[in-house]
Order: sequence, then structure tokens, then C-alpha cells
Amino acid sequence: MGKVRRVDLVNLVMFFFSSQVEYWLSEVEDELIEKFGPIDYKSDILDFEKYTLYYNKEMGEGVKGILLSFERLIHPYQLADIKNMTNEIEQRYAVKGNRRFNIDPGYIHHMQFVLATTKMWPHRIYIGKGIYAETTLMYINGRWKDYDFTYPNYKEEEYKRELEKIRLKYLEKRKKFLR
Repeated sequence: MGKVRRVDLVNLVMFFFSSQVEYWLSEVEDELIEKFGPIDYKSDILDFEKYTLYYNKEMGEGVKGILLSFERLIHPYQLADIKNMTNEIEQRYAVKGNRRFNIDPGYIHHMQFVLATTKMWPHRIYIGKGIYAETTLMYINGRWKDYDFTYPNYKEEEYKRELEKIRLKYLEKRKKFLR
């Protein structure tokens, strides 16, 4: 019989994207900080539209994104609540049902990058409160490895480099926490 162990705390990450990403992030950043704590990393602006046109009708053309890392570590069980909170923020700013921005929360653990979603798919695990979790990337042999089902943007080296920067920040925070 396996022994139940304490679960590692993880690094909260959000992918914030919009056709006016800098404007909308500036509009909601204080609320994100109030709910989730200080932001300790913002990526450069990342192209998102080249991977999908799915959001163009809702948000407009030129969709770009920014990866955000939060200073405070979280317990993985909090992901469902966090996803529901970010959905509520998106809806508050929506116009006639169309979101101005999308916030995709997830977390980095030293071995994986996990995203939350409301959409069921065979490789996703239900974590409660209407939310599923997907291991989007695995960290193995010193690099991020994607899966067949990984979203196209997270298969790109540009995104993996940004996630590696966040992972290194997480490892430092984790080291301090474990002391």
C-alpha cells in the first residue's frame, strides 16, 4: 500500500490574451493582484492568433497573449476555484456576451504544466466545481515535452522558454518554502 504524502505547492500561472492585450491587462491587473497576490513575472507579448482564429469573432483580430506568474504558491486543489474566479472576471467585462479577454489559469510544478478548462475531453480529469485539469506539458530530461493533445501555442519553443523562466522562479520559491 502506498503512503499518502504531502502535496507540493505549485506556481499559479495565467495566460491572458486579447486583441488589445496590454489595455485589458492594465484594466484588470489590480483585481488579479487583489485575488491572487503579487505578479512576479510577465512574459513578453506572445503571438496567439497564428495558432487559432477561434477567438477573432469574439475579441477581434490580432489576438496576442502574456503569461503571468504569481508570487504566492498555491495548493493544486485551488485550481477549480481560481478558474471559476477568472471566468467571472471575463464575464463582468464582456459586451453582449462577447469577452474582451480570456484568462486561462494553470500551474507549474517542477514536473508539469497544468491548465484548467471547463471543457471535458478524454485526457482531462474532472477536479470539481465544473472544472477539468489537463497536463499540457511534462518536464523531463531538462526540457518541456508536449503531447499530441497539447495546444499548438504551448508546443512552440517561444512559449516553452517563457514557461521555463517561470519554472526556475518556482524552483527558487519552492526551495525557500521547503526550508
